[in-house]
Amino acid sequence: MQNHIAHLDMDAFYASVELLRYPELSGQAVVIGAGAAHQPVMQADGTRSYSRLRDYAGRGVVTTSTYEARALGVFSGMGLMKVAKLAPDAILLPTDFTAYRHYSKLFKTAVSAIAPKMEDRGIDEIYLDLNDQTDDIAIVAQRIKDAVVAATGLSCSIGVAPNKLLAKICSDLEKPNGLTILSVADIPTRIWPLSVKKINGIGPKSTEKLATLDILTIEQLAACDPALLQANFGRVYSAWLMRVAQGIDEREVVTRSEPKSISRESTLERDLHAKLDRNELSALFTHLCERVADDLVRKEYLGRTVGIKLRYSDFSTVTRDLTLPDPTNNAQAIRQAAGECLRRVPLDKRLRLLGVRITSLSKPGEVLPVITEQGELFAAQ
Repeated sequence: MQNHIAHLDMDAFYASVELLRYPELSGQAVVIGAGAAHQPVMQADGTRSYSRLRDYAGRGVVTTSTYEARALGVFSGMGLMKVAKLAPDAILLPTDFTAYRHYSKLFKTAVSAIAPKMEDRGIDEIYLDLNDQTDDIAIVAQRIKDAVVAATGLSCSIGVAPNKLLAKICSDLEKPNGLTILSVADIPTRIWPLSVKKINGIGPKSTEKLATLDILTIEQLAACDPALLQANFGRVYSAWLMRVAQGIDEREVVTRSEPKSISRESTLERDLHAKLDRNELSALFTHLCERVADDLVRKEYLGRTVGIKLRYSDFSTVTRDLTLPDPTNNAQAIRQAAGECLRRVPLDKRLRLLGVRITSLSKPGEVLPVITEQGELFAAQ
């Protein structure tokens, strides 16, 4: 019997929530990631005045963008000052995680009424085990999509495949508002022609390295000599590459689990130096701390031990931890602790990855600490 695992991904989630609030921006390039100072202003004639990206000055990072902005090269994690050069006329809106969490809960509640075997993977995506469904799987998937629209007014894209790996790839094939159903027999025609970067777990650096070996597509990766991969990527990662290229993934949909940690990390588009690129790195580091804090709030946890992860351009990795007096889900407190960790690592080499995590999780109930003012994370040393 065909295994049916679905990956549901909300379409440009944060931006779509904002378009519900500001429908007049539909079809325009909109970037989310500014602070409250960029809140739209209601004019005397009933229209709103919006900030433009070209007028932004600061260290903010793009949280997300509409598809129109993405077509101009604006993607999450990029510095706002940098993307202002790509899309100066794009509308700039502040983030509103309270609203995003509200709509996240709405769509997940609607989906769970139809498909209760759900794995929560973030504020805007979930995996579903649909093997107990008795109706045709295409009908079930469309029913889920309709329920999301009815509950939120937002669209989502769903990929249904034999496993989580393939389902996640499929959910991205026909965005936005897509529905893709794939069988094992479809792998050669639907999956193999795709770029290797479509596989979750193959990042920009690995994609570049594979390209130097003339491996651009998943099909080329599947046909590659295992010895060549092992020589370039090591035994463990090369074995994983071979398996995923064949569409193999045995991970189950995990419906109930207590997380041991919550983390966010970002592989940089280019290697950055802690001193020469201080502003860009500081903005990204703050963004990661904010995402960790949002995950804590959404999952209803507090954390006590904050950690950082730095991977240098030579692929060496360092980590540091700091345990707080009291648990927190406060972004500023996490940022402050991450900054203290950062001061205990060498910053003389270029960086290719930044990560922030929090462990020692507990449920809310303790009073949060008073947070003092945070200094620059990447201050001159």
